[in-house]
Amino acid sequence: MLAGRRIVLGVTGGIAAYKAAELVGRMTKDGAGVRVIMTRSAQKFISPLTLSTLSGHPVSTDLFGPGGESVPHIDLAREADLLVLAPATANVIGKIAAGIADDLLTTVVLACTAPVLVCPAMNCRMFRNPIVQMNIEKLKGLGFHFVPPESGRLACGEEGPGRLASVDKILAAAGDLLNARRDFAGCRVLVTAGPTREPLDPVRFLSNRSSGRMGYAVAAAAAERGAGVVLVSGPTALAPPAGVTLVQVTTAREMLEAVLGHFPQSDVVIKAAAVADYRPRAESLQKIKKSAGELRLELERNPDILAELGRRKGRQILVGFAAETEAAEENAMLKARAKGADFIVANDVTALGAGFDVTTNVVSLVYPDGRVVRLPQMDKKAVAHHILDAVAELRRGGAGHG
Repeated sequence: MLAGRRIVLGVTGGIAAYKAAELVGRMTKDGAGVRVIMTRSAQKFISPLTLSTLSGHPVSTDLFGPGGESVPHIDLAREADLLVLAPATANVIGKIAAGIADDLLTTVVLACTAPVLVCPAMNCRMFRNPIVQMNIEKLKGLGFHFVPPESGRLACGEEGPGRLASVDKILAAAGDLLNARRDFAGCRVLVTAGPTREPLDPVRFLSNRSSGRMGYAVAAAAAERGAGVVLVSGPTALAPPAGVTLVQVTTAREMLEAVLGHFPQSDVVIKAAAVADYRPRAESLQKIKKSAGELRLELERNPDILAELGRRKGRQILVGFAAETEAAEENAMLKARAKGADFIVANDVTALGAGFDVTTNVVSLVYPDGRVVRLPQMDKKAVAHHILDAVAELRRGGAGHG
């Protein structure tokens, strides 16, 4: 289950740190490439040399690379298919929940876009503390995964929950997470992203503030989970995700043509693009010069791509987006019903941490039957995986839900 996968293991300062040796040994035996990060406190319980020998790689302990020539937290975060924190102390759970990055491990956690599996281990009184429980629930809401501690006699002599889960349970959870990311294998996903530009004259156009980040995150997440992905993108400054077929367009009509060309072969369509609703009725062949009087533009409707797909869809699952400034969920529900979408991803672009050209988002998944699933603020890649989880649920129940 772990063969060929790249796992970063974070070891923090608790008595259960000694179990990291067995965990690294088992992961390596199963064919995983394991990189270990140890906090300063963890090194009081087990030697870095032990874990280095078992993993076959140097153990990372310092936030700054040798001579300042590399950026360890970025390198480690970038290469990980899965980040496992075992044992995870109350301290590190609290720091992550608060967004604190004051050492190598917490910095890697914040930079990592792979799934994070947290395996708590601590005194039972600490584990039951409402602050610790609040931090755990917060992280779960942000998409972190947990292997709960076991109950029993602890190193301090007390009895209760807090003992690190067995190595078998941790490995099983890691395998489930890694395999779950292939749940779209064989599925063909069509994603639209970015803005469109509607030319006014050779130097001007009408557009919007979309950066394309959300759509690109959806395309990247789908590819990571095994899908064959076609990304139809308006103009952006983003690099296309690995393993994705990029189709570049400029105008709404070009996007419609590209989408319709790929739609029949698609199993899932996720319309994250911010398509211009209107375009200039006439495009000037020469630059429009400034004059003393007012300039009036006459606009005409662009094609409604989502509605057109809703009319044509059969077996496909169709997901739309709705960027709103008021009554986001109500408007999204009307949109889902009117346009034949299976659900709409709605966000109020005026909300803190949401909207255009930011790395986070705050969205609700709104279904035609009135169901609403509200997600807390999180990284757009995490939002993308939540959207795909919802699509996977529809696929298990059959398409045609819109």
